[in-house]
Amino acid sequence: MTDRPATPLLDRIRRPADMKGLSDSQLVQLAHELRAETISAVSVTGGHLGAGLGVVELTVALHAIFDTPRDKLIWDVGHQCYPHKILTERRDRIRTLRMKDGLSGFTKRAESPYDPFGAAHSSTSISAALGYAVARDLGGVTPEGIGDVVAVIGDGAMSAGMAFEAMNNAGDLGKRMIVILNDNEMSIAPPVGALSSYLSRLYAEEPFQHLKDAAKGAVSLLPEPFREGAKRAKDMLKGMAVGGTLFEALGFSYLGPIDGHDLHQLLPVLRTVRARAHGPVLIHVLTRKGKGYRPAEQARDKGHATAKFDMVTGEQKKAPSNAPSFTGVFGKELLRLAGEDDKICAVTAAMPDGTGLNLFAERYPSRCFDVGIAEQHGVTFAAALAAGGMKPFCAIYSTFLQRGYDQVVHDVAIQRLPVRFAIDRAGLVGADGATHAGSYDIAFLANLPGFVVMAAADEAELKHMVATAAAHDDGPIAFRYPRGEGTGVEMPEAGALLEIGKGRIIREGGRVAILSYGARLAEAEKAAEALTARGITPTVADARFAKPLDRELILALAAEHEALITLEEGAVGGFGSHVAQLLAEEGVFDTGLKFRSMVFPDIFIDQASPADMYAVAGMDAARIEAKVLDLLGVARLGEKRA
Repeated sequence: MTDRPATPLLDRIRRPADMKGLSDSQLVQLAHELRAETISAVSVTGGHLGAGLGVVELTVALHAIFDTPRDKLIWDVGHQCYPHKILTERRDRIRTLRMKDGLSGFTKRAESPYDPFGAAHSSTSISAALGYAVARDLGGVTPEGIGDVVAVIGDGAMSAGMAFEAMNNAGDLGKRMIVILNDNEMSIAPPVGALSSYLSRLYAEEPFQHLKDAAKGAVSLLPEPFREGAKRAKDMLKGMAVGGTLFEALGFSYLGPIDGHDLHQLLPVLRTVRARAHGPVLIHVLTRKGKGYRPAEQARDKGHATAKFDMVTGEQKKAPSNAPSFTGVFGKELLRLAGEDDKICAVTAAMPDGTGLNLFAERYPSRCFDVGIAEQHGVTFAAALAAGGMKPFCAIYSTFLQRGYDQVVHDVAIQRLPVRFAIDRAGLVGADGATHAGSYDIAFLANLPGFVVMAAADEAELKHMVATAAAHDDGPIAFRYPRGEGTGVEMPEAGALLEIGKGRIIREGGRVAILSYGARLAEAEKAAEALTARGITPTVADARFAKPLDRELILALAAEHEALITLEEGAVGGFGSHVAQLLAEEGVFDTGLKFRSMVFPDIFIDQASPADMYAVAGMDAARIEAKVLDLLGVARLGEKRA
């Protein structure tokens, strides 16, 4: 406890209402203490540090001026919400962030009335804010009431189509609402695209903070032309110092850019907007991700996501591993293949490092495309690359691929275009919880005609699947793999081509067969070892493909065993459902086969360690063993052997 920072003023603040009597200078002190407390907490828990440090002053200003939770404060994505949580009755739990039974790393409605809308995927905040504003004006009722509505969205998130769809609608409806564009020139990777360049130009031409006295009402200090009349002053200010033509065209009153770390600018602007706004307003705020903590400011990702770390040095406390990460294996194999084939290219949606494409981007910059936070565009862009004779690998996390599903169906699958989908973070991912779990891609891809759907059981299998995808030109193909390190298997120098739709037998046995699809294979093998000690020797097989199914392998397992269990890291409706359909159509159940399918339970599994989450899902070795014993009718207390 003694290494925690001294926070005498913050110690007096339990909820935003406690800030109402503070002077502006006290709010500046509160921001310093809040930054120190955030750094201290995340050093213990790990998590998204840089984004929160970038909005400390903004968080203080918003809660000091607005009346939350009656006024709805909606954080886009939620990476930056840790300081917000400290100020909203959750400081006593802040060192449980992202842990089992602890605070979520994102905003979460079930956690607090100060989180009016949950978020973990980007670019939803303006839509949500508009919904609240319309509900308010139609007489909607919530326990806290509905006052003002404020959305805080980053410049990277603003590049997504959904943000512009919402702004277009909001400008048309004309409802009073406030959008704060938190422009830190740094989302997870540096933001890309024309919008980023536009925002940079707004800043470079004449930042509004040079005229900050205007925000304080010192109109007499403005040049003579600004005093000739309200309309002309507004127009000239916009033209000379604001330049928000794009946002004005969408129907928003635009203010900015202003310094998001200067409370003496933030506070008067926010007070004025709260007092005078009639329709939608956009305030353009400039911040620095990682602000106030040198190790984060100097990091390549500005401290976006960090393990537990030493507060003094910033050194992260990561456990060493002898096995390569799945992400790294994908990135290196794709790089090797790209050296042999100049038609191979890569597409990612704002996650070049997270998807392992950073090395590819360095080596082949003309063939690597970061499309920004725009999965829909990325998928269709990849489809047209394929139509144009290239071999695109579309590398997107499972949870984010959901955002581009319509394009996967219409633009890729129906046209049978050979887009290669590299699906990272398959299965349960740990501290990011339900919002980032890769639970549904097996089901939503395997039901599409002409799709090849693979899952890697280990890092060597992933290498083979990357090579197989590169060579596959007959329609779309996908391969999924989990977060984290591999299992330590021996690695081939190069990936080998797999026969499409063919699985493999891992170990021969009798009575019961365990057919695993994906990275639970290691747990299936542990369960088989434990069962062997009981006198039951299961057959263990790796399906490799959910589509097309290995009919020959599945029907043979069904014919040669009295029981068959499928195992997959996904929701119901995926691999096991396809196997069951095959067995039913072939009349196998008519002859008495005992069949069970182990899938994720029909719940959203809360954050915990991956091991704890898989225990909740019932997919660790002990529960696989128990499933086999139950299916065979064998007692589990050792009094009966098979």
